Amino acid sequence: MKRKIITTNDGSKTIHIEDWNEQYHSVHGAIQEANHVFIKHGLLFYFENYCHSEQSEESKLNQVAILEIGFGTGLNAFLTLIESEKLKATISYTGVEAFPVSESELNQLNYTSLLPVDYTEQFKIMHSEPWETNTQITKEFRLKKEKKYFKDIRSENEFNIIYFDAFGARVQPELWTEAIFKIMFKALKPQGVLVTYSAKGSVRRAMQTVGFTVERLPGPPGKREMLRAVKSLN
Repeated sequence: MKRKIITTNDGSKTIHIEDWNEQYHSVHGAIQEANHVFIKHGLLFYFENYCHSEQSEESKLNQVAILEIGFGTGLNAFLTLIESEKLKATISYTGVEAFPVSESELNQLNYTSLLPVDYTEQFKIMHSEPWETNTQITKEFRLKKEKKYFKDIRSENEFNIIYFDAFGARVQPELWTEAIFKIMFKALKPQGVLVTYSAKGSVRRAMQTVGFTVERLPGPPGKREMLRAVKSLN
């Protein structure tokens, strides 16, 4: 499919798939969307509400495992790496992607130039290190990229947070089904949190059917709502 790099409204770039009329990130702002959906309502929400209560042993405080569904350009992982230093948190991050972004596309992205601190080297390492390998990017942040389909995830009670950032249900409805969210539910630990930019009623109902407690939240710029789901202790 034909792809091109476009600039979103906050100045950050993303990839546009012309055949689908679909982007990797919101045209209203790639960085804005990622910060709002995944950092604010995912990572920071988990730390404020569950992190210390769920992990009582001193050695485990601030150790969080994150699964990203749709690694894509690595933007969500990159912003999480930066946030890990602010939180003084040790983050183990797994990004799943069946169709990795090409090197030529990555070289056209401008995320590092839009930040007040230079993380250019860390962004390069994130993408240059081999897939299926655990890589310590910073003292706080470890990354493993897995090249596979979402339906092939077999993790159970492994992750605290899931960033669900698949292409929209309009173009890939098979990624937003009860079957997929059942896999996500199993992959999360109790009190685990799943966040996504989607607010479709069918997506919310699929999450609820497999056992999630789901809430609608204000969406990022250009989108009225988003969803956050929690796996209860019961």
